[in-house]
Amino acid sequence: MVRLAATLGVTKGSVTSMVRKLREANLATAERYGGIQLTAKGRTLALDIIRRHRLIEVFLVDTLKLDWAEVHEEAERLEHAMSAKVLDRLDAFLNYPTIDPHGDPIPDAQGRIADHQRTPLSDLQRGDQGVIARVSDQDAGFLGFAAEHGLRPGERIGIVERLEEAGSLTVRAGRSAAVSISFEVAEKVLVQRL
Repeated sequence: MVRLAATLGVTKGSVTSMVRKLREANLATAERYGGIQLTAKGRTLALDIIRRHRLIEVFLVDTLKLDWAEVHEEAERLEHAMSAKVLDRLDAFLNYPTIDPHGDPIPDAQGRIADHQRTPLSDLQRGDQGVIARVSDQDAGFLGFAAEHGLRPGERIGIVERLEEAGSLTVRAGRSAAVSISFEVAEKVLVQRL
């Protein structure tokens, strides 16, 4: 629970309280000093929330033309207010997208998620190329940096230089100028190798 608290940026007590509530609602199981797992009911609910959130992000970016860096918080506000009927209509209106603007997979109405083979950009070597499939960091500042340098899903990317001793890659995405990024940043960009 300590690691979960650190990941979420909350106290261990908050995690303990939430896990207790999830167990009482039969949404999760937890072992003392062990792992936490969602039950079938909990997994179904989690996939529904993910589907809602990501479909709303697609709508906000593709239809309302909001910036991809600002839609995460807006989607969090809207995801709990949408009925299943409106969600299904939104999915149809958007032509059943399988990924959100950041490249995250969208579960279908049955909770299935398409399996995509993706590799962290940090695993590529000099001369390797790929197509950006996903940007995993939803921080607005990071997404602004990524957009400024062409690091968006669908863009072709190549490794210009790899410096192990500096822990950095020089990459060129789309028509953008080459940019040097750390291995840590490159971990957040997932690609499909070419």
